[in-house]
Amino acid sequence: MNYRPEQAAAIRAMRNAAPYIRMYKGKVFVVKVGGGIFANEATTRSLVEQVAILHQVGIKVVLVHGGGPQVDDMQRSLGVEPRLVDGRRVTDEKTLEVTIMVLNGLLNTRLLTICRELGINAVGISGVDGGLVKARKRAPVGRADGKTIDYGQVGDVESIAPDVLLKLLDAGYMPIVSPLSCDEHGHVLNINADTVAANIGAALDAEKLLLCTGAAGIFEDLSDPSTLVSYTDLAGLKRLEAAGSFADGMMPKANAIEAAIRGGVRRVHVISFKSVDALLAEVFTNEGLGTLIVSDVRALSAAEQQPEVSA
Repeated sequence: MNYRPEQAAAIRAMRNAAPYIRMYKGKVFVVKVGGGIFANEATTRSLVEQVAILHQVGIKVVLVHGGGPQVDDMQRSLGVEPRLVDGRRVTDEKTLEVTIMVLNGLLNTRLLTICRELGINAVGISGVDGGLVKARKRAPVGRADGKTIDYGQVGDVESIAPDVLLKLLDAGYMPIVSPLSCDEHGHVLNINADTVAANIGAALDAEKLLLCTGAAGIFEDLSDPSTLVSYTDLAGLKRLEAAGSFADGMMPKANAIEAAIRGGVRRVHVISFKSVDALLAEVFTNEGLGTLIVSDVRALSAAEQQPEVSA
């Protein structure tokens, strides 16, 4: 029997994916999506469809979402100009109200509705639910220029209560997590979504943390797309930082990547939600499309190492 070209391609893809499905079935992946994904309905749906496939082949997925651009837009519509320092939002009381509305309301619900349409049993929660994320208010931070920054109602993670997520995962649900939390006195705190995702990944002993961003990965030179770093390790991240390869928005991600790996997450991936099926390509092929970060590149197999990478 002769297969049509499209049939043959589909069969090859299934055969190639099978070893990865066997390897990752039952493992935990934490997928973090930035707010940029919500700018386009088709892009949002495409990413959720890819996450749904991971869920459907037996991977336990926790989806963590941000929403910075949407919070910015809502603030401006209310006559408030957003303020960010070193890539992190300064959150006063009015900004906090807007953040709660956008993250816990608009965006979390939008993801849940797509999951419902795709037949995925998803549950929307925040760091407040079940004491998932225990946090404390960040103290004013001194900067290298001698200035002190008070980030307002911004929190730092103290601990994660993994049972909240494990019970949902074991029951076949996919948690969709907003990064808002609160302190022991019940004061709501805004926490960077990359930071929450990294801490959740560590608490769940996740196999992978996948950071879906607007960029194709990590670059040695931000102005040169040909300098994409296919893989690196924690020492490589430090070299890139020292070389000035990170813009302000990348610094929280770099810190989150390091925290995740030191906390026990085996592999962290930085990929673009703008690239077609980038999430599936990163999980189900050796080559991937973005940047893979591990504790030490010497632990990577020969097949995982790409010769053109120097970082």
